[in-house]
Amino acid sequence: MNTESNTAVSKTIESKKAETGRREFLIRSAHSATVLAAASLGSVHVSGAEQPSTLRLGIIGCGSIMTHHVRGLVSRGENVQFSWLCDVDPAQMERMSALITSGFQTQAPRRTSRYEDVLEDDGVHACIIATPHHWHAPMALAAMHAGKDIYLEKPISHVYAEGPLIIAAAKKYGRVVQQGSQMRSSPVTAKARKLLDDGIIGEVKIARAWTAETRTVEKPLPDSEPPAGVDYDRWLGPAPKRPFNPHRFHQTWRMFRDYGNGEIGDDGIHDLDMAAWGLGVDALPKQITARGGRMMLDGHASDYPDNMNVTWEYGDGRLLIYENYPFTAYGLHGFDNGNVFYGTKGYMIFSRRGAFSVFTGPKNTPGPTEGKELRGQTGYPEHMTNFLQAIRTRSETRASPEVAHRSCALVHLGEIAMLTRGRLDFDPQAELFRDCKEANDLLTKAYREPYGLPKDV
Repeated sequence: MNTESNTAVSKTIESKKAETGRREFLIRSAHSATVLAAASLGSVHVSGAEQPSTLRLGIIGCGSIMTHHVRGLVSRGENVQFSWLCDVDPAQMERMSALITSGFQTQAPRRTSRYEDVLEDDGVHACIIATPHHWHAPMALAAMHAGKDIYLEKPISHVYAEGPLIIAAAKKYGRVVQQGSQMRSSPVTAKARKLLDDGIIGEVKIARAWTAETRTVEKPLPDSEPPAGVDYDRWLGPAPKRPFNPHRFHQTWRMFRDYGNGEIGDDGIHDLDMAAWGLGVDALPKQITARGGRMMLDGHASDYPDNMNVTWEYGDGRLLIYENYPFTAYGLHGFDNGNVFYGTKGYMIFSRRGAFSVFTGPKNTPGPTEGKELRGQTGYPEHMTNFLQAIRTRSETRASPEVAHRSCALVHLGEIAMLTRGRLDFDPQAELFRDCKEANDLLTKAYREPYGLPKDV
């Protein structure tokens, strides 16, 4: 973290101390203020009112992944109506509107660059939010406060401290929340789950996740003017004020800490979520060891390393391991993204591409395999259907805020360990690092006004 950011964080800490007056608690770290705010949000209240047959949706962020979501909803004939499109780039909304009105609904959705317009519409039941990561928590908290259920793309948090706030807000307002961890709903996941629960590989002790794909060098580009019609200040939102740069915009914003979480928080979070699922953890880790560096992409215009290796240890001794490489066109075990679950009787190779293989005993005897019938079924339609059903029944989703936070925590804690001492001890109950103020300061961040976290949540 640079000097300017450290100064901003320090000012935020002092301000929050003055606001609450709970000096002995808050002085421990900037994260303490967020934990306190989360705890104050209250208990669950779920409305028992009959749910509408047609769900009216607000679409916030009209980029590539939202195109996938909307196209899926349209093609499956889900009983929904698209009421709003929201994006700071009018070209994105134009493309999305054309998709929606090409045979699905005759009335075009209303358009706005202000997500607040969507939230102020009492006719909107739920929002699908697929923006850069730095906007996730501010929008999600405001949406829940406005009475909207939310499908929030992964990761639900840009920094660790936002996770507890989202959990608490969902409880207080009785909102349905689904993180976009689609493999939680995949047919191959359900099939693998049954095998693991039946004990085919014994007790799972270690889970390993990887992202192994080729990446190209994005050479630095000069700053320039934003595209015509783009509300760039609103695109920056809570992020620091900077001149427009093509790399810090559509698609490649993921390379910068101001807006994204690097490879581990972009593609890697899918595989980390599956690693946590396979390991069966329902807690936070107690120790994190991390390293990262430049292996292949010298000159790459990014804040992040091109490779990382992170290990998280849990209280019962189980381990979760993550690796990413920028040079493996062949993937690992045949998959660009995948997992291995190591048990006391064998192991399972699992990929979110829709495949798994089981090997048991001292001779690695091949067991059940899935790679043909379910290949490529990555869970997108089932996950969205699960969200819509949860709205109608007021039930919990497969990727609830609690589940999502435990997976997103791996991203944030891993990056913090890499940026600081390389190896850190973490208190899962207090949700603070032990004896490392520098690391605790990185659990939160400064927000640029007036786009920060909503103050009335």
